[in-house]
Amino acid sequence: MGAQARQDRLAAVLEPVLAEAGLELEAVEVVPAGKRRLLRVVVDSESGVDLDVVGEVSQQVSTALDASDAMGRAPYVLEVTSPGVDRPLRLPRHWRRSRGRLVAIRLAEGGDVTGRVLDADESGVSLSVGDATVEYGYADIERAKVQVEFRRPADDDTAAAD
Repeated sequence: MGAQARQDRLAAVLEPVLAEAGLELEAVEVVPAGKRRLLRVVVDSESGVDLDVVGEVSQQVSTALDASDAMGRAPYVLEVTSPGVDRPLRLPRHWRRSRGRLVAIRLAEGGDVTGRVLDADESGVSLSVGDATVEYGYADIERAKVQVEFRRPADDDTAAAD
């Protein structure tokens, strides 16, 4: 079975279980890990993912996989996780979930922009860049990632109130 066919088959088993838990399947990958395989299931939701939810859904995913033949007979290790902060922003929902965050963008026409996500819809994103609001269609963006911030502006406001 090809890699894409396996991913489609796994998605068909996983998506209903995840949807019931209020989660979306972001990615599924099978990676060789010695004599076993690692099945990594990346999940997300509009409100984020907490560890309690990951623990609960891991059991449900394991049960659904055991009841199917999607992974075949060879042993595997299941890892259910949320997307890392370095996940590329590709889909409108990724942008919506990044409201208020600082992002670095490589533009399709060349050049880089760093700004804070103000809003996002199905066609594009609005960023605060310096003192200006700039809008980009998704087609204008070659790639984008959230930037790690140790002190966000909201953190500074909280510190000033103490």
